[in-house]
Amino acid sequence: MQVSELWRYPVKSMVGETIETIRLDELGVVGDRTWAARDLERGGIRGAKKIGALMQLVARDLGDGEVEISLPDGSVVRTSDPDVDERVSAAIDHPVSLEPLRPADDLDHYRRGAPDSEDIEVEMRGIFGREADEPFPDFSVFPPALAEFESPPGTYYDAFPLMVMTTAALAALAHALPESNVDVRRFRPSLVIETGDDGTSASMPGHPEFDWRGRRATIGTATIQFDAPCPRCVMVTRQIDERIPADRAVLRHIVRDLDQNLGVYATIVEPGVVTVGDRLTLV
Repeated sequence: MQVSELWRYPVKSMVGETIETIRLDELGVVGDRTWAARDLERGGIRGAKKIGALMQLVARDLGDGEVEISLPDGSVVRTSDPDVDERVSAAIDHPVSLEPLRPADDLDHYRRGAPDSEDIEVEMRGIFGREADEPFPDFSVFPPALAEFESPPGTYYDAFPLMVMTTAALAALAHALPESNVDVRRFRPSLVIETGDDGTSASMPGHPEFDWRGRRATIGTATIQFDAPCPRCVMVTRQIDERIPADRAVLRHIVRDLDQNLGVYATIVEPGVVTVGDRLTLV
């Protein structure tokens, strides 16, 4: 197995960029999720679970803390531009300010904003996109800090620093959902691993990464650990562009046929450098 794609997401919940080489430290991909949107209506850092239109913007890291954002109308704006908040807010039709990552001890910065509903079940069904007859995911896989904070303080990732998918998983999704566009951008992996299989054979069914939980792997000069399957939320249903429209069928399949999970969360055991084409070796 080898690395097929590497992704970095300079702004939380925006579409990211594919790159040939990444550097992993204890917090994940260097340059990943260094900015996020703060909701100026309800407070708190927000992602596309709440503001779905964020996934129609594309972010590219320019180095030295600067990020370029491509808006749906084809224009671009940089995080250093004085009108960046105004232009991003107009593009997503919701007032936000873009905020750089802050130290982990700035707890108020990471604290959750006001919920959309005081009914906790309604709130959680909205976040996870669950219908009335569908179960919630296993919340025990998430860090306890997420009960109070939008992300683990000191980071902007949702729960874990890495999310890994396989080409077999993507192929299996395409086979199961022939009328849906299962573009990888829906699922926001950090790494995509080429398994050399189409994901539909009995010898290697479509989601081999589910069996990696609790194992470690060397990849490039880094070592990572696979911690838990990734429970999926409403974000996989969001529109990205005209070719990738909103599609709730994707989440229905994941919830009902894949035990609510797609891909696997991972943490970094030994920092290092990973390049497209590097072998992944389970240890």
